[in-house]
Amino acid sequence: MYGSELAEEEERRRKRAPWGVIALVLLTGLALIRNGSGEFDTGPPQPASAAAAAVDSRLPGGTFSGIPAALPFSVVDRVRIPAISVDAPVLPVGLDAAGWVDAPPPEDPNLAGWFTGAVSPGEKGTAVIVGHVDNKQGPAVFYGLGALKKGHRIEVQRQDGKVVVFEIYGIEVFEKSNFPGDRVYGSRNAPELRVITCGGGFSKQNGYNGNVVVFARLVEIR
Repeated sequence: MYGSELAEEEERRRKRAPWGVIALVLLTGLALIRNGSGEFDTGPPQPASAAAAAVDSRLPGGTFSGIPAALPFSVVDRVRIPAISVDAPVLPVGLDAAGWVDAPPPEDPNLAGWFTGAVSPGEKGTAVIVGHVDNKQGPAVFYGLGALKKGHRIEVQRQDGKVVVFEIYGIEVFEKSNFPGDRVYGSRNAPELRVITCGGGFSKQNGYNGNVVVFARLVEIR
């Protein structure tokens, strides 16, 4: 992204809707990420119950110990998840004309999207990266997301030259009809990341009935 485009992105960021509104949009909008076929082998791995995020994992005041200081805004370049061999470019995505989260094009299986209505990874607050689990040709970028475990790390490369490293503290699958928006998207007063794809049961009529959500907190800046 060139200088003028970056300036435009920063201007859009300043004008974005209040987070409470965004959370409500995401609550329904992420259901749009349902283009996967769900018809390959036995389907993508699903999170184990032991991987659920602990509800008392925050310190008083909603922060964690030992976290680096938050960074300023920066556009995102790539996301890497070594444990499941993910190394993918990241496109900025927003909302489409109907108010849904605009997922990355499903034709490219190795492509993720950073939702620009939330903070950028490394900023104070909860950043959101989305991607498809599969397409009609086979597995896509986040097919293996449900196989991640607590302690695995996610690296996000930013256009300011920084690489922000997040450590996973929970992975869960939630039904889209009962999605806990406040829990997933709410600010923890510290830099956090959510990585989201489709999961749960699948039907040809409705697609996947859930979303796999990875909860991670910032632990390192390179």
